[in-house]
Amino acid sequence: MEGGTIMADEGDLVHDGWLGAVGRDGVQRSVGLLEALSEADTVRRLELPVHTMLPVVLRQVLLPVMIDALGAPRTRQEWGERFHRGHFSAEERDRLASYLGPRYGDRFRLFDAERPFSQVAGLKALNGETKTAAQMVPSVASGNNVPLFSSVSEADELLLTPGDAALWLLHTHCWDTASIKTGAVGDPQAKNGKTTGNPTGPLGQFGVVVPTGRTLYETLLLNTPILYDGLEPGDRPQWAWDERPAGSGCTSPAGAAWSERPATGLLDLLTFQARRVRLIACESAQGLRVHRVIVSAGDRLTRTPETEPHTAWQHTVKPKKGQPSTRPRRHASGRAAWQGLGTLLAMALPMQSDGPYTSLLLRQVGDLQFGGVLSGQYPLEVETSGLEYGTQSAVVENAIGDDLPLPVKALLAQDDWLREALLECVGQADQVARALDGLNNDLRRASGGDPLPRDKGSRPSMQFLHSLDGTMRRLLAGLRTVDADDEELLERAQLAWEQSVQIAADRQADLLLAAAPPRAVVGRTVKIGDKEFVYRSGKAVGVFRSRLADILERAVAERRTRREEAAAV
Repeated sequence: MEGGTIMADEGDLVHDGWLGAVGRDGVQRSVGLLEALSEADTVRRLELPVHTMLPVVLRQVLLPVMIDALGAPRTRQEWGERFHRGHFSAEERDRLASYLGPRYGDRFRLFDAERPFSQVAGLKALNGETKTAAQMVPSVASGNNVPLFSSVSEADELLLTPGDAALWLLHTHCWDTASIKTGAVGDPQAKNGKTTGNPTGPLGQFGVVVPTGRTLYETLLLNTPILYDGLEPGDRPQWAWDERPAGSGCTSPAGAAWSERPATGLLDLLTFQARRVRLIACESAQGLRVHRVIVSAGDRLTRTPETEPHTAWQHTVKPKKGQPSTRPRRHASGRAAWQGLGTLLAMALPMQSDGPYTSLLLRQVGDLQFGGVLSGQYPLEVETSGLEYGTQSAVVENAIGDDLPLPVKALLAQDDWLREALLECVGQADQVARALDGLNNDLRRASGGDPLPRDKGSRPSMQFLHSLDGTMRRLLAGLRTVDADDEELLERAQLAWEQSVQIAADRQADLLLAAAPPRAVVGRTVKIGDKEFVYRSGKAVGVFRSRLADILERAVAERRTRREEAAAV
């Protein structure tokens, strides 16, 4: 602390309440690391500042502590025994308490003089300067990162409580931009007072997929890979870096120097120190606050390993020379999570063509269900998150975050009946969305204008897909209980979906038609190449209705049947 000494118990992440937790009774409380783990069965979910924070807390502290203290399950049976117990046993709680007490408790202190948690003690910039704590918070203006609606400018002092500072510190290790970093004293690779060529934090290089359960305890197990051979020899979390064997090639995260290297194993991957950081605190009227920070270059992953549990993959049959056949997938900005079901439900590695392949953890859920360990009616949910970077990944342009219920039966690689039904529903929504954009372009031509450029303007498809969000979530939740032999129920669900799509599409089409000027009725002739095309509003609507009938065959057939029955009466 500048100008004073911080008490030894300040910023104790083991016991201080720095994590927001919502209990199963809906009451929110603040918990420390030990309580969050030992009482994980009483916590419904973590309440965190931003959507991208959940994978950060899971990966950087909760999962590695649990796995290192208790060991990773080595078989499906062992995983199932832990999961169905629903809570940590008395023996496991004792081991967690020992791990976060006598063994490593002193390494989870945010302001420890010798080993501050996830930081470098005494880190100094080559130019002697520090920066505002806003450098760790993407939504606050700092340097080149200037969010459009930030209420705080770089000139304003941002004061972070120790708990918030801890969260944003971990967030920085996972999601930091690739901007130029402050050159640190003791970093032999710093040049001219800075370090260039930095990649984003590890999570910034893919779209994060986190399965979640009914309690924090279940979420922890759902995010724990089964390691049939156990942890890699010498694999240690960042707070136990000194226990790595000599000659491992790992640079100490307690110093300013860094290296480019692969992860040595799961624990190293989860707690990877992508930056060298030092938090600087001061006394304020509200108590101890972090107001300045030094963020320097940290370790760089040579590439995202295929053992990474929290990403889906893009498989390429014929990759370019020197490129891997699989690479992490990113989430598309502006798309709801359900629009990416094709990736989340891609259970088999595509062999004959390029395509997606779902995450290790979702494949594991399907395997656990196939083995009878996990019920096919389990209320699984999935949270997706990501950051969209701009200008050479040096600034944050957009945050991506969503969650959705996911029928576990759809994750069975051996049985694709439900998966095909869901993907058909998603495909229908995409096709109708394109038909609406086509109608909009035809009406613009009929009115004397030009179609919207592909990458500009607000399209009717965006409003249409957004209007289907609640319907799709209800469909996904409802299909959790459907069985493969219940064809009638599945058919009714798909019919209800098509009818909802029909209503939403008709509503959007009516809005487009109402906005078209009167001259669109007469229309105009447009010459494209050697051919002439006539565009009129009536013709445009007719083409749209025809496309809709081809896409939503069940809804059209049901409407026809009702008309015939009404006529017969």
